[in-house]
Amino acid sequence: MTQLAFRVVGARAEPYAAVPTLMLRLRVDETSGEKVHALALRAQVQIEPRRRHYDVAESAQLFELFGEPGRFGDTLRTLLWTHVQVVLPGFQGSTEVDLPIVCTYDFEVAAAKYLQALAGGEIPLLLLFSGTVFVQGETGFSVEPVSWDKEAAFALPVAVWRGVMDRYFPDSAWLRLRRDSFEALYRFKSERSLPTWEAAVEALLSEVDAGKPA
Repeated sequence: MTQLAFRVVGARAEPYAAVPTLMLRLRVDETSGEKVHALALRAQVQIEPRRRHYDVAESAQLFELFGEPGRFGDTLRTLLWTHVQVVLPGFQGSTEVDLPIVCTYDFEVAAAKYLQALAGGEIPLLLLFSGTVFVQGETGFSVEPVSWDKEAAFALPVAVWRGVMDRYFPDSAWLRLRRDSFEALYRFKSERSLPTWEAAVEALLSEVDAGKPA
């Protein structure tokens, strides 16, 4: 029976992906001495907000997700970030593999809102593993499940995540609009001959500020 242990040993931006991609470097140790023929591995990547402190600015950014800071003790909850699947070739003892984490700027996704709110420090991650181990024995191959209790915690530096996003979207963020809202904004931009979408949004914000009571 194989005995597997998992540990995240690093993180980096993937410079050549089609979309913003963060690579988590995963070390896999087999401690029973068995030779693994192949490993089909699945990982659920979660964010554990309770495992870090938030300053005043971050707390304000997190209001939409968790409410007032005074309620964080009750409202901070685990967020699902993503699922990853990889197939590892045969190994004995230990091996390492990259887990590709696709990052999104879709602010309809709770994990994206959370990550954007962080100014610094670390992102507390928990990886939960499952999958299938293929082992070659004397009479052929045997198939074993990855034990349900296998997991690995990792403190991902916020700077690494921001580096990924800045590589693909330098000094930018994205909003998703309903089609009718986009068409209304497009008309506003065209009617005022505004050169960019930023100029259109800034003009709208200026009109709103001008209409506020002194």
